[in-house]
Amino acid sequence: MWAMIVKEFRQLRRDRRTVAMMVALPILLLVIFGYAASFNVTSIPTTVSGPEARLVAGLLRAPFDVTSVDVSGTRAQAVTALTDGDTAAAVVTGPQGATVLLDGTQLFTAQAALRAVDEAGAHLPPGFTLQAQVLFNPGLTTSAVMVPGLAAMILLFIGTVITSLGVVRERQAGTLEQLAVMPFRPRDVFLGKIAPYFAVGAVDMILVVAVGMALFDVPFRGSILVFGLGALLFLFVALGIGVLISSVSQNQGQAIQLALMTLLPQIMLSGLIFPLTSMAAGVRWIGYLLPLTYFVEIARGVMLRATPITSLWQPFLYLAVIGAVVVTLSTLRFRRLLGAS
Repeated sequence: MWAMIVKEFRQLRRDRRTVAMMVALPILLLVIFGYAASFNVTSIPTTVSGPEARLVAGLLRAPFDVTSVDVSGTRAQAVTALTDGDTAAAVVTGPQGATVLLDGTQLFTAQAALRAVDEAGAHLPPGFTLQAQVLFNPGLTTSAVMVPGLAAMILLFIGTVITSLGVVRERQAGTLEQLAVMPFRPRDVFLGKIAPYFAVGAVDMILVVAVGMALFDVPFRGSILVFGLGALLFLFVALGIGVLISSVSQNQGQAIQLALMTLLPQIMLSGLIFPLTSMAAGVRWIGYLLPLTYFVEIARGVMLRATPITSLWQPFLYLAVIGAVVVTLSTLRFRRLLGAS
């Protein structure tokens, strides 16, 4: 038995990548998630419009963070700003009071704003009222917010974890050498690897959204084409990450470990569970580098707020840039692997 223990220690010592993951990964995740795991919203971007906009803006307290004041603004403009995702709260003022319009798709932000509205009543002049109205998700139901995110998680799981085993299986089965002698370009190999998973992921996305709408009464207010375009772009990025992981892994164990290293931060830091505004600034920037952050924004915007594609150009652009980088790196890795074979 002692000989077996010594053998395993020696084998583990040779696998430096696994040892590094076993030691460094728990510490890294503890630090990142410790700063990210917070439901406390300390800042809510707020626009104030209407004839009493300046008065009300001066009376608002934290967590409201007034970003613009427009005395000529209307309720319709405030609703449009919420629909487009330009603000989390929009205050519309009138002679006798003000209404705080809230984006119900930002669940914890809306809950914090409702508490702040109740507390703000004590600072208002006599006869001036302040009331809140939640749009897009009036009941602040968790399912309406989570179903679009869960659809994104399923795409991410298929694209990253399942696909990451592709090239590893080829290497262990000895078929990578056969690909090297065939008239395939690295780009052809890459596209060939992701095509089956792309089809499965697309079907899964349709099923998850349809079941979520049927079981949990989640609305779909926006354009199916816009949602589908965002889903396909995100799936392409996720599959590219999976193939890239498989190309740098020596075995299936390493592939799964690397896939989990990319999967967990995206779930925790993308705004899927914890609002980005509640994260420490040193951790929040990581969320802006993750593709899931932008697809969650697209999915919730299209399904719950009917956000048009003209207002979602930024997340679409960021997904396209990330996809271009991932595809380029994957193609280069395949060129290197096929050349080495």
